[in-house]
Amino acid sequence: MTTTGLEKRDWAALEQKYYQGTFKRQPITLVRGEGVRVWDTDGKSYIDFVAGIAVNVLGHCHPAIVQAVQEQVTQLIHVSNLFYNVRQIELAEQLAEQSGGMRSFFSNSGAEANEGAIKLARKYGRLHRNGAYEIISMKRSFHGRTLATTAATGQDSYQATWQPLPDGFQQVPFNDLDAVKAATSDKTAAILVEAVQGEGGIWPASQEFMQGLRQWCDEKNLVLICDEVQAGMGRTGTFFSWQHYGITPDIVTMAKGLAGGIPIGAMLTGPRTDLFQPGDHGTTFGGNPVACAAGVATVKTIMEEHLLENATKMGEYWNTKLEELCAKYDIIDSPRGIGLMRAVHVKNDLAGTLVEKALKNGLLLNALGGDTLRMIPPLILTPADIDEAAQILDRTLEEVTR
Repeated sequence: MTTTGLEKRDWAALEQKYYQGTFKRQPITLVRGEGVRVWDTDGKSYIDFVAGIAVNVLGHCHPAIVQAVQEQVTQLIHVSNLFYNVRQIELAEQLAEQSGGMRSFFSNSGAEANEGAIKLARKYGRLHRNGAYEIISMKRSFHGRTLATTAATGQDSYQATWQPLPDGFQQVPFNDLDAVKAATSDKTAAILVEAVQGEGGIWPASQEFMQGLRQWCDEKNLVLICDEVQAGMGRTGTFFSWQHYGITPDIVTMAKGLAGGIPIGAMLTGPRTDLFQPGDHGTTFGGNPVACAAGVATVKTIMEEHLLENATKMGEYWNTKLEELCAKYDIIDSPRGIGLMRAVHVKNDLAGTLVEKALKNGLLLNALGGDTLRMIPPLILTPADIDEAAQILDRTLEEVTR
């Protein structure tokens, strides 16, 4: 399958000429997507277990998103936040229903959502913690590429080039409540955590850790921020990953899958931290009518098509396939994750090699460093899709270990 009328050009060479070298790309140019599949310029089909890095939660070009965007662009493409915006309010209403009444602020990305959360936590610290401004986050975490969110990210490889980073951030080991308590001081305003670490390698938090964080924040009058940028929107089988833990954070950040592929971010707050006043924060494009229309369609589809339940069932089925492959091939082990957010450990730093071989065989996967293979497919995944992906991964593993 090809895209009609697409001019034959050397897109990789043109990218090198005209685009800054910030990405290490796979050697294909994708031109079309439908459901769980994408096609390149040569018409080759791939099963997509990357999904735009957890963005395409409804797969590619889902009819509900296509219709919502097409209708919206004929009515209103952009209006500033000086005026009310129907789609923005509708999406905020949906998120309030899923979060237990939290109020929204929309931005354009996960990094911006986390920036908003950082600012809100610092305002809380100024008003209720004698000017406290520091934020404790976790090692292996990822919170964005701005200077502040890079400072909050607990991975040296993301931070080294940009030193000195903004003050007010420190990282402690994930799932170590004692370390969090030891790091807390009079300057601490908030704790920032992913209930399931995404870029860090798909590591779920323990029940004891998440519940302990909530109790510690209550005891010390701290703000608990849950970064749901990758683990939210049903990816783990609940709408928010923190819902697995029987807690409610004070602030929640979202992006990626929120509009099914259209750029958007969101920062949600409960009443305790609902402190922004006019002029405290702002955005030009955040809450854009087109992005919010796509978001409304995405949330509605997830709930009406029972995709939370599907993520749980398909995640468990995919995990059985991963366990079988781990038993068959010595090169991979330790399958982990929750819902459709999965990873396996890869020995001998061969994760990148597996990604390259799988690509040639028609399966898109993602490596995190040399030792982790990440799989974050659309929530619309079926058993037949999983069977096909498992067959391709089986063939790939055989080729690499041959």
